[in-house]
Amino acid sequence: MSTTEVANADRDSEVGKVDMKLEVQIVAVSDVDKSKSFYQQLGWRLDEDVAPLPGLRIVQFTPPNSGTSVTFGEGLTTAAPGSAEGALTVSDIVAAHEELVSRDIEVSDIWHGPPFPVEVRQPGVDPERASYGSFFSFTDPDSNLWLVQEVTTRRPGRTNPAGTAYVSVADLEGALRRAEAAHREHEKAQLTTPGKDWASWYATYLVAEQAGTDLPS
Repeated sequence: MSTTEVANADRDSEVGKVDMKLEVQIVAVSDVDKSKSFYQQLGWRLDEDVAPLPGLRIVQFTPPNSGTSVTFGEGLTTAAPGSAEGALTVSDIVAAHEELVSRDIEVSDIWHGPPFPVEVRQPGVDPERASYGSFFSFTDPDSNLWLVQEVTTRRPGRTNPAGTAYVSVADLEGALRRAEAAHREHEKAQLTTPGKDWASWYATYLVAEQAGTDLPS
């Protein structure tokens, strides 16, 4: 067993065995109805708007194809409005930016490099379109900050290969196009036989890309 395998085994032994998935992020707002209108304008799904008790109102939205929802309202948190910061991931940073602009959402320009500090950001999309490399941001009416990041290939350990899945047609289409481009380059380099068992190669590439493991060669 290599040093890397030992390290991975040690790390895995520290990981909990019970699934524990982030379900809801609570955001503090000052005007519930104004915030509700904003998140509807974003195109997020309204799950509920209920007031089960006096002084308690619960409004929940879920971003498209997200496993985590956002909740705000009255009587939910003592945090100050505008104190929240959240991160969203997209498979195409340019398309996501264009969609929010089309919805009249005020967004920052796209940048690449580290998200913080602001001074080190570089304008435009990452030149190599590296996963985790490109960003933009926007804020809600209370200045709660949402950072949007392009993620196409997960880092090792972020996704269980046995649970690999795509949450939308666009997400799967983007992955297939990246696999197609990679396969074409491998054929040019004669690393794979043209036209031979491409389905197996694509499947291996798609799973490895999501799981953050070594891509096929």
